[in-house]
Amino acid sequence: MYTSETNVRVRYAETDKMGYLYHGNYATYYELGRVEMIRSLGLSYKDLEDVVGVGMPVMYMETRHVRPAFYDDLLTIKTVVKKIPDDFLRFHVEIINEKGKLISGAKVKLCFVDMKTMKRVLCPVELKDRILPYFQ
Repeated sequence: MYTSETNVRVRYAETDKMGYLYHGNYATYYELGRVEMIRSLGLSYKDLEDVVGVGMPVMYMETRHVRPAFYDDLLTIKTVVKKIPDDFLRFHVEIINEKGKLISGAKVKLCFVDMKTMKRVLCPVELKDRILPYFQ
């Protein structure tokens, strides 16, 4: 299992009239967690796309909102990969506030595609080799 955490502060522009973090912005926060997790492995989405030639489109996202986040809240995005990626990469995400309370959770499933053909491929070795040690 591999776990990564990153922090984000809710910006005013991300809130709705009630002062809540607008529900449409949660997907962006989940993506931030994924991007920073890949970066913590010494790889970037940009390198995966531009150098390795593999993209990772979202195929499925299930979200659960427990309580609101508000403007200026400092949130922790905890991103977990529980299974070695093969033809899919599944992320389990929790967004937690400064009091340690769960704000939102998500399961996000991505596949891998060749950037030239847009055909599905298996997890690139450049990513798999970096995450594999955390499962042994």
